[in-house]
Amino acid sequence: MAEVHALDDYLLAITLLITIAYQLFFFSIAFSLKFDKLTDFAGGTNFVWLAIITLSFSGHHHARQIICSLFIMLWGARLSAFLLFRIIKTGKDDRFDDKRDKFFSFLGFWIFQMIWVWTVSLPVTVLNSPNVTKYDQPAFGTGRDIAGVVLFAVGFVMESVSDIQKYRFRSDPANKGKVCDVGFFKWTRHPNYFGEIIIQFAIFTIAISPSAYNYVPNPSYSAQYATILGPFFLTLLLMFVSGLTLQERPGAKKRYESGNHWESFERYTKRTSILIPFPPRLYEPLPTILKRTVFLEFPIYVFDPAKHADQSKVREREAEEGNNRGQDGLADGQP
Repeated sequence: MAEVHALDDYLLAITLLITIAYQLFFFSIAFSLKFDKLTDFAGGTNFVWLAIITLSFSGHHHARQIICSLFIMLWGARLSAFLLFRIIKTGKDDRFDDKRDKFFSFLGFWIFQMIWVWTVSLPVTVLNSPNVTKYDQPAFGTGRDIAGVVLFAVGFVMESVSDIQKYRFRSDPANKGKVCDVGFFKWTRHPNYFGEIIIQFAIFTIAISPSAYNYVPNPSYSAQYATILGPFFLTLLLMFVSGLTLQERPGAKKRYESGNHWESFERYTKRTSILIPFPPRLYEPLPTILKRTVFLEFPIYVFDPAKHADQSKVREREAEEGNNRGQDGLADGQP
């Protein structure tokens, strides 16, 4: 099959245009119908389409290209299917409560999703591009390939299983408000994020082999290494934009102010690593400096009730609890 040269020989422009068109199509539906159920589906399936298109354009189907393309397709398909299933069950996405009726605010999320899809796809896009496939490649099975496959398997199992574990835990009425500390969540507070990060670095590790073993000269060599932007962008996104920063301190603040299993949650955060899986018995006694550095629990994630809580809400809750206890005592015939 002949390779396809579309706009540029790294397929960057054509994949960007496809991503923009794909996301704008789903945005028009979501905004017009006020319909939340397609948002994450559009993101995950976009990865699948970019992998299929760039692989079909390459004209050279080396085993490494096929495996990297299949890996990102498998990840994107599973992610979009799970998130679609979850939103169908929950009915709506709370993230958009303040954006759904505001055109530009809502569009802003979709533009960010375009950037996310295009950037994270870069290792596979460039691997499948004519400027890389025109050169010979090392036979699949190098040390990097094996390491990448193992890392992908670990990350995929951790992300997919932890998603199911958390969904099943929260679906049980008996666990309402409780801290999810089952399965992988015993070892890390965010196993799904850790798995997702490992997946993207695994794909990059495999994709970079042609340049790592000096089969590909410059400028394609530099272009391949530049695609590490994809996994790094995802890591920064999960750690500092849409992941941990939106869940850690805000989640703790909400629990503390409402008194929703605060004691058990506080205990859980002290004994459980924020991201990197680690045995709880070993993590809890570690010095704070190690937790704040090696284990990535940066100060921006830490909740301090004295600094971050709305004390008026705490007092209102405590007063209400006191009144309820008094009424219960009167009902029991106690003075």
